[in-house]
Amino acid sequence: MRHDVAMTDDVIFRRRALADGVTDSEIRHARNSGRLVRVATGAYVSDEYFAGLDAPALHRVRIAAALQSRPPGVVVSHASAALLHGMDLGDISLERVHLTRNHASGGGRTSGVHVHATPFDADEVVTLGGLPVTAPARTVVDAARISTFDQAVVLGDSALHRRLVTTQEILDAVGRAGPRKGIATARRAAGFLDGRSESPGESLSRIRIRRHGLPSPELQHVLRDGSGAFLGRVDFFWAGSGVVGEFDGMGKYGVDGSQAAVAVHREKLREDAIRDAGYEVVRWTWRDLFDFATVKARYERACARSGHRR
Repeated sequence: MRHDVAMTDDVIFRRRALADGVTDSEIRHARNSGRLVRVATGAYVSDEYFAGLDAPALHRVRIAAALQSRPPGVVVSHASAALLHGMDLGDISLERVHLTRNHASGGGRTSGVHVHATPFDADEVVTLGGLPVTAPARTVVDAARISTFDQAVVLGDSALHRRLVTTQEILDAVGRAGPRKGIATARRAAGFLDGRSESPGESLSRIRIRRHGLPSPELQHVLRDGSGAFLGRVDFFWAGSGVVGEFDGMGKYGVDGSQAAVAVHREKLREDAIRDAGYEVVRWTWRDLFDFATVKARYERACARSGHRR
């Protein structure tokens, strides 16, 4: 699958093609024969190229196409900007390209493009791959305003983890947004973000831990045995109860079968060493995130076992 797409090199824009002497009839014939695939209004790619596009890559192509038909001053924003910055989108939809025009009114949406009308300052825009894009802090806040709390935290945590932005910059962007629609969600998410979360699964785990009333754990904690030897760095650690929490997204083991087997065996040895040092380990998966009460019950049993030993 192709993940990195040159913004215009592989896209045929109708406007440019007509200027170069290509006719609408020729474009129509190429589409009817299957050699060209329409990816956005006035934008086409070859059938071979289209077959190699995953969802993020296709969205990048559609971003370029959407900007081609807009006047200067329109910038890429919200989830589309987050994608270009390399933030984790989680389950945020890529159905529409998000753009913002520097006006208080005049927005609108079509089946493939949502144009937001929201004023912005010059320092809230950067250039990525030759395209005007909202700056990271503005992007996090704008995306959060039209997302769920969970989606906002996943995206914001990843922006912090990748050091695209600081917590203070996000808080400042929340302040600059004033009373815009959805700002309450953005403000609540901004106060919960933590760049130590290394994946969407860990971000969602933090949310579930809070919602189910568990104590706040330490993140990415380094464990050592009684002699000071390194045991491992764990996702979550409750020092008061001596309980370790690990989110198992399976992606950490890779896709190669033999390598995965080696990694799983290594992880088992690591976990055995942690248990031998007197700690309890609670592990959960993606499925558990949607039934976290079972994880809470396992955590409580682990606390009870740990208490009996101490």
